[in-house]
Amino acid sequence: MQMMPTGKQLLLKAAAELGLNLETHIPQFSKLFELLTEVNQTTNLTAIRDEQGIILKHFVDSLTCLTYPGLLEAMSVIDVGTGAGFPGLPLAIVRPDTHFDLLDATKKKIEFVARAIQTLGLQNARALWGRSEELAHENVKRETYGAALSRAVSSLATVAELTLPLVRVGGFVLVQKGANVEQEIAGARGALRKLGGEIDQILRLELPVSKEARNLIILRKVAATPPAYPRKPGVPAKNPLS
Repeated sequence: MQMMPTGKQLLLKAAAELGLNLETHIPQFSKLFELLTEVNQTTNLTAIRDEQGIILKHFVDSLTCLTYPGLLEAMSVIDVGTGAGFPGLPLAIVRPDTHFDLLDATKKKIEFVARAIQTLGLQNARALWGRSEELAHENVKRETYGAALSRAVSSLATVAELTLPLVRVGGFVLVQKGANVEQEIAGARGALRKLGGEIDQILRLELPVSKEARNLIILRKVAATPPAYPRKPGVPAKNPLS
């Protein structure tokens, strides 16, 4: 399915509310929309299927990450639990000078991401199939990224354990969350201390057009993560650190 002219205008308008001019990127976003809707007919990549939903809840929601200035300075970024490529693919489109690794454990999703990268001609993105719990124990990846991203629904403590070990000291993790995050943040402080991280700041915003509440939680990596973390696959989600 092709993106309608009204959809393109919606994307341009919503991006403008974030201070972004997407005029030159519309062809790539149109290709991504077409590929996503085509593959999603036979492979369950996302439950969001309508044009406005894909534009706002996938494309624009991903671009809200750019409201954090630190992301503009990071040269190497890993998107942990990228799913069908969000937020990594939209960010790679608009930030060609930044390298993005998009990681997911579900093979059909990472195969789609790899196909999208090739279709869009993204030279600055790479699809990785695997689990963060294993990747973070590889010397060539551990504590090498300037930043990590997560749009996952897991608890903040779980997300911290899956991302902080991949980020170098001085780098950061950007976690996308909905409203009402105070209790979750309070419950994650013990985990952050164990992992070498701390809450740096919380950016509160509204998703353009729909006005849904969003929180961008920035975790700063202040010390090396102990070698014991992350724990074995599945453990961070089943038994979050406290």
